[in-house]
Amino acid sequence: MASQPLPRNGDTADSAGRPLGPSDAGPSLVLVDLSRRPGASPARSRFSSSFRLLSRALVPALILGVWQASSDLGVVAPETLPSPTEIISAYAELIRTGELQSAIPTSLARALTGLALGAATGLLLGLFAGLWRVGEELFDAPLQMLRTIPFIAMIPLFIIWFGIGEQAKIALIFGATIFPVYLNTYAGVRGVDQKLIEAARVFGLSHRLIATRVIIPTALPSILVGLRYAAGVSLLALVAAEQINARSGIGFILINANQNQRTDVIIAGIIVYALLGIVIDLVMRVVERLALPWRPSLVLA
Repeated sequence: MASQPLPRNGDTADSAGRPLGPSDAGPSLVLVDLSRRPGASPARSRFSSSFRLLSRALVPALILGVWQASSDLGVVAPETLPSPTEIISAYAELIRTGELQSAIPTSLARALTGLALGAATGLLLGLFAGLWRVGEELFDAPLQMLRTIPFIAMIPLFIIWFGIGEQAKIALIFGATIFPVYLNTYAGVRGVDQKLIEAARVFGLSHRLIATRVIIPTALPSILVGLRYAAGVSLLALVAAEQINARSGIGFILINANQNQRTDVIIAGIIVYALLGIVIDLVMRVVERLALPWRPSLVLA
């Protein structure tokens, strides 16, 4: 009986011992190098950073160029949409008179006061409803119902309750910022993996330690998302709040500009609102990075 040839290196054999070639062995396995790639050189990193900054500034620069050209060519009337140079002149006028320097701190104080009160209330209610069943039964249904009411619709009621002073403005921002923080806190607490809680119980942690060392740190990303969203909502509510008999702030500048038909000042005030929103969002991003240093930044390309 002739002996069967042994399979060569890289080949396989069937159940009868006959050697199989590479074409008969099915799809071949491919090894993928998963080792960490070396970092880019400093020069290449600087080039990449500069390219990203230029790409971010390209679209705004094109918009400003088209805007200025449309105004210069008379395509858009200056009463409808003033040119960027006219808006810069409006900023120079507001700075020269001191209106802008006094308006920005006033508006920021209103927004941050309402945000602090609303975020603190939403955080406490979200933790109470998420950690204890009695809190859910008491607060979840009323808050879910109230959050569907647009905060702008509450302006007449707030005027009746608080008058036309600062209390009504802060109350409107407060009412608008409760719900984003509450919803994200409640969802973050209820979304904690039950296996983590069971493991904490196995190690003998008390209910207080489970809440402070397991549940709240795990729910922190969701809580910070709610806080970041509430920061943006606070500026939206600020725009509406400063229409209530405003005698200071950016809203006061807009009301005067509307009465005097100063479109350039109106657009300048709107841009200030937008810049405040960008600044607050950047601050919230820094807070997220400081509070969540372990969270990686996942970017595909």
